[in-house]
Amino acid sequence: MTVGDMNTRIETQPLSTSTAGRSLISKVLLLDAGVSGLNGVAYLAGATVLDGILGPSTSTLELLGGFLLVWAGVLAWIGTRDPVPTGLVTDVVVANLLWVAASVAVAFGLLSLTGTGLVWCILQALVVAAFAAEQYVVLRSRR
Repeated sequence: MTVGDMNTRIETQPLSTSTAGRSLISKVLLLDAGVSGLNGVAYLAGATVLDGILGPSTSTLELLGGFLLVWAGVLAWIGTRDPVPTGLVTDVVVANLLWVAASVAVAFGLLSLTGTGLVWCILQALVVAAFAAEQYVVLRSRR
């Protein structure tokens, strides 16, 4: 097998998680799952404390926490497929962008946030936007 053959093989298996290691898209999805899961646990476990710090009600934080745990599970499932389904990654990018848009709506008054809550909302939107951008770039580079 020549180097040219190896390049062709890599291009024909763009999202594979072969024995050589997880693909970049898989790693990004699993990191996104980890961050989402940690946020979900924090919102669920700390809702009664975080409501005063961030602003949203305890029930809103618990709902968000539950959603984020389910989302983390979906991301982990997608990220561990071999090969990683390109269409589902596209759906993840769209969902992440919707989360960013919702965060902007929250930051502009959809929920009553404290100053700390506003900063947290903007920061987490930036993190999610970065995940969406990285996922998109990896998908585009593999087509």
